Amino acid sequence: MSLPTNPTRILLTGASGQIGGELLHTLAPLGELIAPSRTEMNFADTASIQTYIRAARPHWIVNAAAYTAVDKAESEPALAFGLNAEALRTLGLEARALNATVLHFSTDYVFNGQSPRPYVETDPTNPLNVYGASKLAGEQALAETGAQSLIFRTSWVYGATGNNFLRTILKLARERDTLRIVGDQHGAPTWSRDLARMTAHIIAHCEQTSTPVFDFTGLYHAAANGETTWAAFAAEALHQLQQREPATKLATITPITTTEYPTPALRPINSRMSSDKLLRTFNYRMMHWQESLAHVLAELI
Repeated sequence: MSLPTNPTRILLTGASGQIGGELLHTLAPLGELIAPSRTEMNFADTASIQTYIRAARPHWIVNAAAYTAVDKAESEPALAFGLNAEALRTLGLEARALNATVLHFSTDYVFNGQSPRPYVETDPTNPLNVYGASKLAGEQALAETGAQSLIFRTSWVYGATGNNFLRTILKLARERDTLRIVGDQHGAPTWSRDLARMTAHIIAHCEQTSTPVFDFTGLYHAAANGETTWAAFAAEALHQLQQREPATKLATITPITTTEYPTPALRPINSRMSSDKLLRTFNYRMMHWQESLAHVLAELI
């Protein structure tokens, strides 16, 4: 039986992921939160998406579901585009039919990394890999549906849960003497909880303002403040860890070039993004990456 339309009902997809897990906590106070499992709402099945959304009739759809295996996408382009693009088209069409608003997460990998400055939302896109291309196709597919949608490009997501760079480094640093890590790719490690708090803040802002939600439709960059490299991020993490555990022997970080660590998918050298539009529009300032790192380490240790 279909649920009645409810202006406080929020549908969250991808609740088992890094961002989705945090969203479960930040969105719950805002209204009735529905978070289907992958079997209940299968992103690889158009009919499954349609059936679930039409029954739930949400006012907000927060999409944290995605195909995120960057290197594997090079050999699975159809699957990557299916989950990251075609599913978004279906989501947008269903949202438009309900006059619902979609909040969706995209990536810095829509850019080729050749800009000498942080990217802004109006900069041209040119992804280097299949994953980035599939996420860009998802942005475009969602926009083409005409649904009210806010798309947030973020970068280098990590947190205290899930498989991510930080947790891998902390593990390996206790097992090895030296870690060779890429030091010529620049960006901002972004805490999954900061993204979840931002999302809740924006929904609350839209609910409380007299400005129509449609006026907010568009692209926003939502990356942590500051910038670093993968090697410097790892070094700072181990520095903070060493302060907490002075007796623990940890690996030494050796920066290497991108060419010294070849991967199936090319990565942009510059993943820096300006989040000024987010601050101007919604008065939300993303945390500095060093500050968020300290919070995550406090949870992990």
